[in-house]
Amino acid sequence: MISLTINGQKILTEHNKTILEAAEAAGISVPTFCNDKRLIPHGACRICLVEVEGVKNLPASCTTPVAEGMVIRTHSERVVQARREILSLLLSNHPLDCLTCEKSGKCKLQDYCYEYDVKEDIYGGEKYNFPIDASNPFYQYDPNKCIVCEKCVRVCNELQCTGAIGLNERGFLTHMGTPFEMGMKHTNCVSCGNCVSACPVGALLPKNKEKYRLWQVATVKTTCAYCGVGCQLELHVKEDRVVAIQPGEGSPNDGLLCVKGKFGYSFIHHNDRLKTPLVRKNGELREASWKEAYELIVEKMQQTKATYGADAFAGLTSARCTNEENYLFQKLFRAVIGTNNVDHCARL
Repeated sequence: MISLTINGQKILTEHNKTILEAAEAAGISVPTFCNDKRLIPHGACRICLVEVEGVKNLPASCTTPVAEGMVIRTHSERVVQARREILSLLLSNHPLDCLTCEKSGKCKLQDYCYEYDVKEDIYGGEKYNFPIDASNPFYQYDPNKCIVCEKCVRVCNELQCTGAIGLNERGFLTHMGTPFEMGMKHTNCVSCGNCVSACPVGALLPKNKEKYRLWQVATVKTTCAYCGVGCQLELHVKEDRVVAIQPGEGSPNDGLLCVKGKFGYSFIHHNDRLKTPLVRKNGELREASWKEAYELIVEKMQQTKATYGADAFAGLTSARCTNEENYLFQKLFRAVIGTNNVDHCARL
């Protein structure tokens, strides 16, 4: 452990931490665009710069390791002015359509411009004029809103390990793009949407079927039901309807999802979805209670076993169940019914 001072507060921290990590552990907020605790610190956006006593320049706090006796100021006049300059430069080449942007309310650029009182483009000059890429069926990419923080690129390459996107061009024209600008549809993109979840601005947005604002939704944490891994989800719920999904932090998915978990939620409100057991009476299916359905299942199973024997049964189970549920299922068939006729869509 080493000792340092941040904003006049004495702090003990581990020697292998960065200034940003030490500040956050002490409850001191430092703005970030490109930082992600799952990624190696990168220092691309520079918005997290701080003032360190005895150091001439303003270092990026996400990449600067702590040292014994450091005296750090995260919101000095010099730091605040530098952050305003960075935000002004970003805003000078950013569409000012916050009134209609779907990311409004969850856009870091919007939040920081409000916090640092940056209101308009003070520089003028040339603007981006890239075409919007809507070729992916689940999300679209607007390069004109990209702030080139590289977070989406690094998530795709380092965490998802797909490598579908990278930085194209240099200088003023630098932007996130696909190989040979051929569009998302024609890359090896698996539509996991992890780049969309990571984007701090409105450059990457899902193709939502319902319009909503962040302040209109409630967040409900749950577990994905598509397979047995147990990925954590955050459902965005508006008026009792799921309108979007964000990956949950923590085990086992650590903020990542597959295409089903991220975008495959329309079944929840589909008209054909069964919401109660159906029992066939006189050739017609009708709704029944769970108690009635279970009693009918037990009655039919007992009749079948008594008439034809245990091997008249076969059990088919699903990879969408947990390992524990699948274990109980095969135990029911092998130990209770008395047959080994059990199979599974993934042959487990």
